[in-house]
Amino acid sequence: MGFLMSDFLPGLEGVAATKSAISYIDGEKGILSYRGYPIETLAANSSFEETTLLLLDGELPSAKELDGFTSDLRSHYRIKYHIREMMRHFPSTGHPMDMLQTAVSSLGMFYPGTECLTNAAVCEDLNYVRNMTVNIIAQMAPLVAMWEHMRQGYDPIEPRQDLSVAENLLYMFTGKEPDPLMAKIMDVCLILHAEHTLNASTFSALVSGSTLATPYSVISGAIGTLSGPLHGGANSYVVDMLKEIGSPKKAEKWIDKRLANKEVIWGMGHREYKVKDPRATILHKLVAELMEDRGGSLDQAFETAMKVEEICAERLGHKGVYPNVDFYSGILYAEMGIPADQFTAIFAVARSAGWLAHWREQISNNRIYRPTQIYTGSGVREYVALAERG
Repeated sequence: MGFLMSDFLPGLEGVAATKSAISYIDGEKGILSYRGYPIETLAANSSFEETTLLLLDGELPSAKELDGFTSDLRSHYRIKYHIREMMRHFPSTGHPMDMLQTAVSSLGMFYPGTECLTNAAVCEDLNYVRNMTVNIIAQMAPLVAMWEHMRQGYDPIEPRQDLSVAENLLYMFTGKEPDPLMAKIMDVCLILHAEHTLNASTFSALVSGSTLATPYSVISGAIGTLSGPLHGGANSYVVDMLKEIGSPKKAEKWIDKRLANKEVIWGMGHREYKVKDPRATILHKLVAELMEDRGGSLDQAFETAMKVEEICAERLGHKGVYPNVDFYSGILYAEMGIPADQFTAIFAVARSAGWLAHWREQISNNRIYRPTQIYTGSGVREYVALAERG
């Protein structure tokens, strides 16, 4: 059924706000694809770097193109000391998402990138677009990892240019050579979180981009949107939930009580999917692979999570409520030793690829966003002098 221009649809639900060739979702069938490639195919065969280039350019790169892009990313891992010194003065209690938004916003003062503010034609320069993209994607992960050490009073670990984005992220967090399986899992997590059509943070990026704001401002705004608990924070709540449940044998009672009180079961259900989120299915398989690699000896949270999924399938499956990507990603991050309050920041590292792909698509055929509203205020009123008011 269509709608009239005078209709009000809360949250713009069902309103087509843009045309895009970047990603596609079929929530009834559990399909997610990037540029026509199923997410399962990319998770099994691609890398975050290759997936990023696919999202940006629309095609899988040649070996030479991928090598060049990867080399460019690695050469930009290092953060200028001015930014590092600024971060030293942030309060140690500051949330990683607040840090990341502030730091990314500040990049615009230390790196060139203000041309779009004065010359729209520059936004059509592919070299400009590529340079901005490389600089932002390359520095997001190091900023997140640096903060983990700096907020504890230690110097950050220097990045290594011989490592991939996923490997370097883990290395800068731990200071140790990344475990190959964990690096693979992190790489897949980055791929799965890289893009997801017109969600709230991507829409924020489109609106900011349509004003010809700098890409640093565009991504900073998107980070702020992602930080909201209704968007990017659910995976940390999943970890807290599993700790609260405690063990698989306590799951059924906990879930039934939660449902009786009409409370949220974190990591369950998605606005788009009426079946199990295809990204959750991939992560579930990675959990099984990790369990096999560890000889079945893993944190009890994994067993509890699988029991929660089993019970929720019985209780909620008929409503189309199944695990989403947050259900297993948080558990995997925790297994890597990453603190829960950093989960959403890692989400932002991955999603920067999709945000920048949409930014590029927006400015290639730009029109500033200017939606209308339905006025619900008073009619014309007469002004009453202050002395005459009751």
